[in-house]
Amino acid sequence: MKLLIQNSKNQDIVSKLIDKLEGWWDAIVLKLPNVAIAIAVLIISYFLANFLGNLLLKILTKRMQNQSIRRLLAKALRIIILMGGFFIALGVLDLDKALTSILAGAGVVALAIGLALQSTLSNTFSGVMLSFLPNLKIGDYVETNDQGGYIHEISMRNLVIKRPDGQFVIMPNSKFIEEPFVNYSVIDRGRITVSCGVAYGTDLHSVKTMVTEKMKTAFPQNKNESIEFYFTTFNNSSIDFIVRFWVDFVKKGQMYAAQDKAILLINDLFNENNIEIPFPIRTLNVSKEQLGNVNKIFNAPRESE
Repeated sequence: MKLLIQNSKNQDIVSKLIDKLEGWWDAIVLKLPNVAIAIAVLIISYFLANFLGNLLLKILTKRMQNQSIRRLLAKALRIIILMGGFFIALGVLDLDKALTSILAGAGVVALAIGLALQSTLSNTFSGVMLSFLPNLKIGDYVETNDQGGYIHEISMRNLVIKRPDGQFVIMPNSKFIEEPFVNYSVIDRGRITVSCGVAYGTDLHSVKTMVTEKMKTAFPQNKNESIEFYFTTFNNSSIDFIVRFWVDFVKKGQMYAAQDKAILLINDLFNENNIEIPFPIRTLNVSKEQLGNVNKIFNAPRESE
């Protein structure tokens, strides 16, 4: 009797197991079209990601000089497309709960990574922004509050500036983009100012006319440009003036060369016309009594040692 009961229980377990396996098999058979579609979605996503990534890389090559940023953006596009295909495949397989868990976990991981790499991500995004600035490219001469030189490289984290003395300055992208900077290479002409002074008693009208005409001859001005001459200050020993004019320059060396030329021209012009460029002089008014006391001090006999 006991053997019959035991056999009956074993038969029930086997039958339940068989029913369970048959149910799984039926579910697998029913899901086969969905599995095929999910696999097709993943394959299509892979090829689409590669195609669009390569296409974006070609487009960026024509518009962006930074190779590392180009590769980063192309790789980011590939990852986004692959992730989109992966989530679509999960939806096709009716794995909504798994999809929700993955998205929640990805959000937590992304938040943790963002907090941990805040400075690095800031430099990376700043590098991307610098790469898309139309008025900033490799070889431009720029000046910030602290540094000046030619842009040598723009990477994902740093901007490298080659100074005129040959030294390289590595500056974080975020610092460079947050500070004001001057790009001398944006336009091919700029205004230069040269200051000087003449002695009191000089004919100021003649000085203004001579210097202005000399600058017009040496530095031709384009349309809507002109030589500007202004007397500015009654100084201690001179009457100071500035002269401003436009020249072609896209780097500091060209600006210095134009300043040098203008200073030499003004100096030669003043020498030819006997116009004095004074240097600081201090006049001391000394009374005869004070002068006598000074003479007594210097003429006093020295004590023998």
